[in-house]
Amino acid sequence: MKYIFGPVPSRRLGLSLGVDLIPSKTCTYDCLYCQIGKTTCKAIEPAVYVPVEAVIAELDETLAKVTPDYVTFSGSGEPTLHAELGRLIAYVKEKTSARVAVLTNGSLLYRPEVREGLLRSDRVMPTLSTVREEVFQAIHQPHEGLSLTGIIEGLRSLRKSYRGQLFLEVMLLAGFNEGQEDIEALRQVILGIAPDRIQLNTVVRPPANAKAIPLDRKKLEDIKRVFGEGAEIIAAAPIKEKQHFQGPLWAAVLEMARRRPVTVEDVAGALDTPLHEVEQAVNALVTKGDLRRQTHVGKDYYAG
Repeated sequence: MKYIFGPVPSRRLGLSLGVDLIPSKTCTYDCLYCQIGKTTCKAIEPAVYVPVEAVIAELDETLAKVTPDYVTFSGSGEPTLHAELGRLIAYVKEKTSARVAVLTNGSLLYRPEVREGLLRSDRVMPTLSTVREEVFQAIHQPHEGLSLTGIIEGLRSLRKSYRGQLFLEVMLLAGFNEGQEDIEALRQVILGIAPDRIQLNTVVRPPANAKAIPLDRKKLEDIKRVFGEGAEIIAAAPIKEKQHFQGPLWAAVLEMARRRPVTVEDVAGALDTPLHEVEQAVNALVTKGDLRRQTHVGKDYYAG
């Protein structure tokens, strides 16, 4: 499969079948915390980056074999950059009972056609981590054509027209946006957006830039109290669902690591496989050069 991955266990979406519509690291941002790596192509103009018919063919083939909880548009870049995202969402809704989620950084929601394309999805999960322009620039290193004011207005506009679930992610980095004044100002703006849920996150996997340092659990709990009952901490939440994967263990490991850095424990838990067997497979792949090892906050992660 070129455009479809999984189903994979997701901290937020259960068993999720991923759809990747954007070439690797084509994005509106170059976030310090990105687990996929540094952005190589910044863009803000939607285009047909990959052929819709080819994506539909892979969806048909995969959905004939598996029944995910969600079909999730995410992947290697910003999914709302694909000009036919709305058409693909509609196709999934017509052909399957699976719910549709879109993981987006929210940067293009100021565009009416982007908001329109999302209306048939069941859940949109954008990001808003600060209301200070200088902090926004430092964390996200956005395309020069973007402004934080426009992004916030886009989120407000989506909330007015969207009838699905709006789960707003707040990515928190030590030294950037965790201060009391920052959090209170962000809280006030989020109240105006009125998402269904506020999901607090921090740097869990190896980031693109070493400046992206995670917050500890106590600090996350303190911030959660500020946001109130509608907030939850999703950072390092356990993955309970098992991955449905047919084929050799090494292929399953590569499939998981190709999309994001994973630990041996991640793979063993998701595949319901003994830890020592996963360790053997991972070590063999590292020796062959198919996986690379990274250490983050004292843990070893493996990326394809």
